[in-house]
This record gives sequence, structure tokens and C-alpha cells, in this order.
Amino acid sequence: AIESADEGATWSQPREVVSAAPFGVKNVMSVSLMRLQSGEIGLFYIVKEAWYTRIMLARSDDEGRTFGRHAECTLPDRRGWFVLNNSRVERLHTGRILVPLAYHRTGLDERTGKFFFDPCACACMLYSDDDGATWSEAPDVIHPPFSGTRSGLQEPGVLELRDGALWAYFRTDKMYQYEAFSRDGGLHWSTPQASRFTSPLSPMKLLRQPDTGRLFAFWNPVPNHMEKSQHCEGVWTGGRTPLVYATSDDDGVTWSPMQTIEDDPRHGYCYPAAFFTRDGAMLVAYCAGGVEDGSCLARLTIQKIPLEKE
Repeated sequence: AIESADEGATWSQPREVVSAAPFGVKNVMSVSLMRLQSGEIGLFYIVKEAWYTRIMLARSDDEGRTFGRHAECTLPDRRGWFVLNNSRVERLHTGRILVPLAYHRTGLDERTGKFFFDPCACACMLYSDDDGATWSEAPDVIHPPFSGTRSGLQEPGVLELRDGALWAYFRTDKMYQYEAFSRDGGLHWSTPQASRFTSPLSPMKLLRQPDTGRLFAFWNPVPNHMEKSQHCEGVWTGGRTPLVYATSDDDGVTWSPMQTIEDDPRHGYCYPAAFFTRDGAMLVAYCAGGVEDGSCLARLTIQKIPLEKE
């Protein structure tokens, strides 16, 4: 964790919040933070085991100085490789906590003795109606509505609309973010379809500005055409440039022109998260690695962007 006491102008030195060592693994990752109804701060994260992943929730009752009571959200009777992106856990107006997950088949290939991983994902939802004390899995599994894919529906996110409907979105290898909708709190979902957001196989982020209700979308608006290079000087960037955002004041019916955050073709920009500050700006965090880093995932940027006043 790093901390800022001046709306993101300066930041503290990093400190360790969760360690992989107590779990006997090499990696814990993909954090979402949430103010719980108890007043505690909830920290959701992934523990990566050899053949499966676990979604965990830790709690802090001292404003993030320490985190304890690490409890599993994934159900122990149905292990799997579940992917939870950073900044993805949402609380609905009913109080329900919703955790959107991509599920991949994985395990040990008995013929070769090697680990196998199926990149083609379907999506599922975990939910809790008691502030994260107990968890259930929604009955609907959201399957790709198309064939000829290696990705399926990966790295889902969810946004609650003003009328209470839920809008889920997924990265795909079909040149678009796909979307699905739920009218019952995330238990059942419509058949996914292509959204208006063109995209390579890169995650989008939707969120609502708390004080205005305005929607913000962050994504890479570059169709993954055959002629679009996924590499730059030998480094994989995934075609993840530019990184842009747009806004909507009518709950996603129409969107403003795109505003560019970063557009260097030697870099890939991905996994955005955002936070609105008290001084009329937003902090946008994202991976921003490039040729000099060896990977688009190898550098984190936090940029403060002033917002236009009404």
C-alpha cells in the first residue's frame, strides 16, 4: 500500500499489507477495497494456488493500518481457477456485495504431467447479503455467445444502473467488450452481446462519480485487427494503446467524445482503476509498461486528471 494525505499530490513509501508466505504460495494479487457496512475497510484479493485460485476478504478496523480476519469468499466445495480483476467488487443499493469472476478450466494433465490452463473463460458471480460474512454463487453461469474464440468472456466487471439493473462487461478477442444485464441483483443474466466499446483483449472499467452520478468508462478503443501489432520492438503490448475515458450523464445511453490519457505506441496501458478526489479531480491508476520495462504490466502509473466543473 501507498497512501496520500493531499488528494494524490504526494505519496508515502510502499508498505506490505498482505503477504503470500502465510498461504504457502508465491503470489497474492488483484486488490479491491470497499467500505463495509460495519465501518471496517474490506480488502479483496486473490491467492494463487498451484491448480486453483481463492478469493479472500481481509478486514481493517483501524483505517487500513492493519488487515486481519482473512476469510475465503470462494466456495470450498467447488474449486477452480477464478480471475477477479483489481477494482471490481461492487456493493448494490440493496447492500449486496457482488464479486464478478471469470472461470477457466485448469489442472494437471495426467498424460503429460504438466499444468494445463484453458484461456477460454465463462463468467460467474459470488454474492453476499451479510456484509461478507457468508457467500453464495449466483445460479447463472454466463457463457460466450460465440464460437471461434480463445478468450471467451474474460475479466468481468459490473456496474449498477440508476433503475437497479446491473450492467456486466467482459473483455473478448472479438474486437469488442461484450455486455450482459441482470434485473434480479446478479442472479440471472441476459445473453451477452457486443457493446459499443471496441477493444483488443484488454479490460475495461466502468464506475459512477459519487456526487454527480456521472458514469466514466476507461478502455483501449483499438479493434484487434490482424494488422494491429500486438508487439513493439519485441515487447508484447497487446495493442493496449491509447488508454482513453468517456463520460455519460444519461446512465450509458450516450457518451461524450473520448479523452486520451496515454497514447505512446511503445507502451501498453491496461487494468485501470479510478478514484474521485475532493478537489475536483480523479486519480487514475493503470499499468503503463513498455519497451524499456520489458512488459506492459511492469510499471504502475497514478495520474491526477482535473475534471471540468458543471
